[in-house]
Amino acid sequence: MNIRCVVTGRDPFGKSIFAKDSAVEPITLASAPGLEFHRLWGSDVISTLPSDGTPLPHPRYFPPAGGFRFGFFTIPPETKILRDPATLLAAFAELQYKLPGMAEVLEPMNPGMHTTDTVDFDVVLSGEVFMELDAGAEVHLKPSDCVIQNGTRHAWHNRSAFPCVIAVALVGAALR
Repeated sequence: MNIRCVVTGRDPFGKSIFAKDSAVEPITLASAPGLEFHRLWGSDVISTLPSDGTPLPHPRYFPPAGGFRFGFFTIPPETKILRDPATLLAAFAELQYKLPGMAEVLEPMNPGMHTTDTVDFDVVLSGEVFMELDAGAEVHLKPSDCVIQNGTRHAWHNRSAFPCVIAVALVGAALR
């Protein structure tokens, strides 16, 4: 999927400017063909304004409390590839390298299931997907459907013949 990201900011005189306008290449995994992650913007700290549009460091995929992330991910039609233990081990190593922090939240014995300390705002842009929660509870989502994910254990399953693209904003949450 081709993603264009336009970032605004302010120049030293306070005038609004376009700080960035470029294509963003997806992060892909050789062990999971068709799975794509577009990391567009984020911060590990509360943002301050005015901003010149310079991105702040956000090395890990999931934000800490007070941090945030914005991006897209594409889920290919479901295959059995990540159900094979050898492929799964390779995928975990690749995930840790390309998307630091992602492998740490995944459950090796339950492929795809994960829990994060974030509030996620997910919007299905194209395709369709099933979101699974504990005890096998599922909801079928189609374009324009959204999910407010409050740090619950979940997995995504694309049982269709077409990729599913989801826009996501992740906000790091504090634990009680």
